[in-house]
Amino acid sequence: MHGQYPNKKEHLVMSDRQPIPNINIGQVYDQRYSDAEVHYDKLGNLAGFFGRNMPVHRHDRFFQVHYVKSGAVRVYLDDQQYLESGPMFFLTPPTVAHSFVTEADADGHVLTVRQQLVWQLIESDPGLAPGAQLAPACVALGRLEPELQGEARRLEFLFEELRREMNSAVAGHSAALLSLTRLIMVSLLRLCANSLKATPARREDLQIFHRFNALIEAHYLEHWALHRYAEAIGVTEARLNDVCRRIADLPSKRLVLERVMQEAKRLLLFTGSSVNEICYLLGFRDPAYFSRFFLRYAEMTPGEYRQRQPGFR
Repeated sequence: MHGQYPNKKEHLVMSDRQPIPNINIGQVYDQRYSDAEVHYDKLGNLAGFFGRNMPVHRHDRFFQVHYVKSGAVRVYLDDQQYLESGPMFFLTPPTVAHSFVTEADADGHVLTVRQQLVWQLIESDPGLAPGAQLAPACVALGRLEPELQGEARRLEFLFEELRREMNSAVAGHSAALLSLTRLIMVSLLRLCANSLKATPARREDLQIFHRFNALIEAHYLEHWALHRYAEAIGVTEARLNDVCRRIADLPSKRLVLERVMQEAKRLLLFTGSSVNEICYLLGFRDPAYFSRFFLRYAEMTPGEYRQRQPGFR
């Protein structure tokens, strides 16, 4: 079972004391691995839990890599933006603020590694990370020079082996998991020098977008109208919508609706609440209207969704 539902909000909402939320994935998503050196899951599973629009956040004391096999992704590493399609990966060192939006059909792997494991690799061979500090990177694997394609194929193979190992319970599981993770990190570090050239994002646009996501997280259950979000940020509805289209390629209204749908799917998957109970938990007054709303965006009823989704794995 995934992380203790539904306490995710407190980890994501921006506050004056902690403007960039820190997410400990072992506590928020999967408490079986709260103290683990390594956490792995499929990109589709994490997107199902956190949503395809992942607001700005960081992972204190952890490196994280998203390996996207297929589909497009918009990535923001600090104020640098990338738009790329798989196969690609982006690596975020600890404390680096990042956000991203993945297409509905995008899938791949997400690996989160405690920083000491990576530092040990670099200390044993400083050539893996030239320079004073390991920078975030976004690498398009299909665009690499021919001499690097072998490393790219090796990386793809290692991620598939890691996925298989995570789902096994045979002797030596922990040792194999750590060994595969080290091999993956070596390949990633070798390829990071080929990071794509970023396009600087307009800082003001990013601030508006991040603030909008924080307000959605705080008020989506209250079903705020868009003008309330715009007023709280201090911009017009048109400006807010323009920013959302530039940053996420989605209209502002769609971002709010997707957050409601995301929570509805989680409640259906991870609780035993009835559809009517979920309707009221989400701030809807009419179960029939909620069912029509869900059908419109999921193309199936809440009951059908629950039956077709016995679990992520």
